[in-house]
Amino acid sequence: MPQPTDQPATVAAAPGPVAAPAASARHELTANGLSLGYDGACIVDGLDLAIEPGAVTVIVGANASGKSTLLRGLARLLPPQSGTVTLDGQDIASLPSKQVATIVGLLPQQPVAPDGIGVADLVGRGRYPHQGWFRHWSSTDDAIVAAAMAATQTLELAPRRMEELSGGQRQRVWIAMALAQKPDILLLDEPTTFLDVTHQIEVLDLLHELNHEQGTTVVMVLHDLNLAARYADRLVVMRAGRIIAEGPPAEVLTEAVVLEAFGLTARIIADPVCGSPMIVPVGRFHGTV
Repeated sequence: MPQPTDQPATVAAAPGPVAAPAASARHELTANGLSLGYDGACIVDGLDLAIEPGAVTVIVGANASGKSTLLRGLARLLPPQSGTVTLDGQDIASLPSKQVATIVGLLPQQPVAPDGIGVADLVGRGRYPHQGWFRHWSSTDDAIVAAAMAATQTLELAPRRMEELSGGQRQRVWIAMALAQKPDILLLDEPTTFLDVTHQIEVLDLLHELNHEQGTTVVMVLHDLNLAARYADRLVVMRAGRIIAEGPPAEVLTEAVVLEAFGLTARIIADPVCGSPMIVPVGRFHGTV
């Protein structure tokens, strides 16, 4: 596959089974007394959080609780008002951008593609942090891009342009680009946005496999509490820019925590599929359970 260009590109079919890749290094990403905001307003307030290496961490909370702002701070896209974010014990702001990009990948909530870019070219840009100044494209890059597109069921979209795709198709292409980057820590802001329920499960299963087979640390924001509880090793519950609960879903998702974080009266039962906590809203018209 050639280097990504502004012209439509084609991608070969993903190769057959290959030896499993080595597990990702266990890098440590930590927020220390972190305050973040915009135009002087504080959105995240004095927050401490150590991302567990090699685990799936899901951040949940009501709208405007600071979830996306926290993710942007962890990814070094938003400078702290106070406090620090450290990567392997070093202030992430002091590290070279390319070094950070080979370790930490981010899929933002509403990514914007360059005008006219082709699908294969966009996914290929995930390989940029791993290439030298002259961006020499190798057969390894080709295989990684093809595998990422196969995993996200986007190979058939390779010759098309991003503006031709539906919202769900575009989201899967963006996820393919994030996978092509092969970061050791992958941050995703609502990766199931625009996806129907089938593709939501497929994407979350894919991230679960990435975590379990390659040791990738996954941190994501999800709105669906039941999916968050099913896929998370650890839940981080936010309210008004602070963490109000953190830990395994079975310990964190209580009726009291759901009420405090979301203002929602609910009952907690066991998910009949996997036994994780399942939130059953009560609502105003159905009495109590």
